[in-house]
Amino acid sequence: MIRKISLASGFFTVGIWTLLSKVLGFVRDIMIASAMGSGPVAQAFLIAFSLPNMFRRFFAEGAFNTAFVPMFSKKVEAGDNPENFAREAFSGLASIVLVTVLLGQVFMPFLVLAMASGFADDARFDLTVDYGRIVFPYIFFISLAALLSGVLNAMGRFAAAAAAPVLLNIILVSAMYLAQYMGWDIGAALSWAVLLAGFAQMALVWWAAHKAGITLLPRRPRLSPDMKRLAIIAFPAALAGGVVQINLLVGRQVASYFDGAVAWLSYADRLYQLPLGVVGIAIGVVLLPDLSRKLRAGDDMGGNQSLNRAAEFSLALTLPSAVALMVIPTVLVSVLFQRGAFDATDTANTALAVAIYGAGLPSFVLAKVLAPLFFAREDTKSPFRFAMVSMVVNAGLAIGLSPYFGYIAAAIGTSVAGWTMLVLLWLGSRRLGAAAALDARLISRLPKIIFASLLMGFSLYAAAYLLAPWLYGSSLRYAALGALVAFGALVYAATMVFTGALRPAELKAMLRR
Repeated sequence: MIRKISLASGFFTVGIWTLLSKVLGFVRDIMIASAMGSGPVAQAFLIAFSLPNMFRRFFAEGAFNTAFVPMFSKKVEAGDNPENFAREAFSGLASIVLVTVLLGQVFMPFLVLAMASGFADDARFDLTVDYGRIVFPYIFFISLAALLSGVLNAMGRFAAAAAAPVLLNIILVSAMYLAQYMGWDIGAALSWAVLLAGFAQMALVWWAAHKAGITLLPRRPRLSPDMKRLAIIAFPAALAGGVVQINLLVGRQVASYFDGAVAWLSYADRLYQLPLGVVGIAIGVVLLPDLSRKLRAGDDMGGNQSLNRAAEFSLALTLPSAVALMVIPTVLVSVLFQRGAFDATDTANTALAVAIYGAGLPSFVLAKVLAPLFFAREDTKSPFRFAMVSMVVNAGLAIGLSPYFGYIAAAIGTSVAGWTMLVLLWLGSRRLGAAAALDARLISRLPKIIFASLLMGFSLYAAAYLLAPWLYGSSLRYAALGALVAFGALVYAATMVFTGALRPAELKAMLRR
């Protein structure tokens, strides 16, 4: 039933599918930006789409899965009837989310006000309510898809679960093309496409789980001992998930009072989510079940090895990404988004948010490395306490600084809160024993990774200055951006090899894998 694969292979499988999903997500957002810019329809759809995603992170990818995956992984390792446990969890989650969907339809105007009260008495409000009612049932399909993905990941089968998000962007991009060709309302077409994509994602991972030997069908939920334990573990994680969502709510509320800011922050979010998704999500998805199995077997040294290699892997890819986002944000936003209804003002405002999110990127990814250490030990209370402190920091900065810095206060609050959360997770992990200790390899390579990233940043800045005539307003801007990125990657890779942060033999082994 369970497939044994290496941690690196798991990272690669999840990462490559996530990269494809993010690239298609770029295509989707480029089309939205070109067709609607930062106008009311774009803002209405972006807020409406964030509603089911907020609840999905709360129910499925957040509280439920952080409790479910370690328990399921341990049952797989022990051969303790994992399929029956998965069926009980599937039925319980389906019941809870179905009630949530029905309540959401009734109270949609209040949900929109909770997300973006700046839309009140504005044309954006009615549009957002209409789009919100269409997309909200997406939470039902995607929550069950997340649970099924957790089942597959715990069994060492990463491909289908990682590929499922690609379906979302394929369907949304297709809907955009069709709506423009047919002259339909683009916002409504995208909203209906979200619902279709949710069903398609659930169907894909359900079939993959079925082929792997676990067939989950809804049945009458019951409160078995396992479900009671799941609820006890999930409750603090649900509270922590609620804190994270409050952070997001604060940012959107601040943005809703500045015309166009909801779109600017959303497009900026898309840029920094590329490395966060490819690296952070891959690590979180693969590391949690791997740690859970090793700690279940009493293998603290194996858990420590997994944790340190995940940290090294994430830092090696995240630090240069963060530097690039801070050094050349205007270049990135201009080339990727500036066309049609998205003008130079939109570019400047989005680029500023990109740079600030870039400063927080390493903290977001490293938090995804450390958090599984707590969840693997079924400790969800500590991350909740840390998230509460992070929430206070975020809200204080986003709201307190908005009169002085405008919409960008939301981005400042997000990044500072991310570093606060990371520091608290690190301090908390020190009491978890040998599994949490930094090893000599990571300690020796970290300064080299930082040096290589900074040298790459200086090189990118100089090269962007020289390529400016081709990067801005030229028909060759895509080729120029590709050359710029390739140059930065070459400088970084050469510096990593020269300093010994990456040995040629390791590079060859990675390429061979």
